[in-house]
Amino acid sequence: MRVLCVVPSNVIHETDQFIGLKNKGVDIHVVTTKIHEPDYSKLIAAGIPVHTIPLRGRLDQKAIAKIRKLMAQHKFDIVHAFNNKTVANALIAAKGFPVRFIAYRGIVGNVSFFNPGSWMTYLNPRVDRIICVAEAIRRYLLDMKFLWLKIPPYKPVTIYKGHDLRWYRKQPHDLAEFDIPSNAFVVACTTNFRPRKGIDVLIEAFNRLPREPDIRLLLIGNMDAPKLRKLIQRNKNRDRITLTGYRKDAPEITAACNACILPSIKREGLPKTIIEGMAYGVPPIVTNSGGSPELVEPDISGLVVPPKSPDAIANAILFLHRNPEQARQMGEAARERIRTAFNIQDTIEKTFALYHELLPDKKV
Repeated sequence: MRVLCVVPSNVIHETDQFIGLKNKGVDIHVVTTKIHEPDYSKLIAAGIPVHTIPLRGRLDQKAIAKIRKLMAQHKFDIVHAFNNKTVANALIAAKGFPVRFIAYRGIVGNVSFFNPGSWMTYLNPRVDRIICVAEAIRRYLLDMKFLWLKIPPYKPVTIYKGHDLRWYRKQPHDLAEFDIPSNAFVVACTTNFRPRKGIDVLIEAFNRLPREPDIRLLLIGNMDAPKLRKLIQRNKNRDRITLTGYRKDAPEITAACNACILPSIKREGLPKTIIEGMAYGVPPIVTNSGGSPELVEPDISGLVVPPKSPDAIANAILFLHRNPEQARQMGEAARERIRTAFNIQDTIEKTFALYHELLPDKKV
């Protein structure tokens, strides 16, 4: 069984998945649009051929020609592509080759029968399966209907992107870098500033918190937006909100906090930043948006609140602050949930089973 995986950049989740599939006997090749160390070296050390082919847009003729050349040389059985750009280019490259095609989908929404771009990707008839990173994505695709048009029920399948607790062994960051007192209760939010992420709702939630106790907010990621800075300046607790900018050590910063939150209002997939916090034993607060609530057993391994509700977010933060023992237990349960329900080995096994489903007569 020969599989070509086309990824935007090789990072640890896909790297360990590919190595796990190779260990099960899959002859796997990886096309990456961008080298990401040390995962690139890890793939090479595992004996997996890696081909770097930059993709400039959804229709990159040079890249398509290079992918076609690889396909002609190695006679792949399956092409597995991991985002919009790789799906679009790999589908064109696969024209004329007798391959099965798998597309990965990591976010709810933005697929429509009325969108020509969707027919170049997930609605393309050449796509045999759509791996959905959350059940919410699979349900969204199955609920899409227009006249006689609908996605066949067998096509979207849910396979969670698994993690490994061994990835999260670095020491928590020293929050003194951000002038945060050691006795403060700190909430971490790691994302980029986009309307659907609900950061404005989170800022308003902090505006509704009392001045006592000392509760701090760390906004981690690309959030240098004039609109956001204006919202913070108008906030009565603005001196307790810190913008860190983009940080490569975001998981370790979250590990040093008392809670992590993602206040998304729509279209969330399976948020990696919440998983990272849970893996470190930090109790999460998520909204009932997209795949976020699939991560959490409500009131056991975290808190789930309605989207667009500053009051609900404020109350959740205060609950964790006022109930430290229950918060500690939630953090432990969150870590255990990642270990058991979102394990990389499950991802490998389910992906391997899907490959066999598409190629029942093919021996590994």
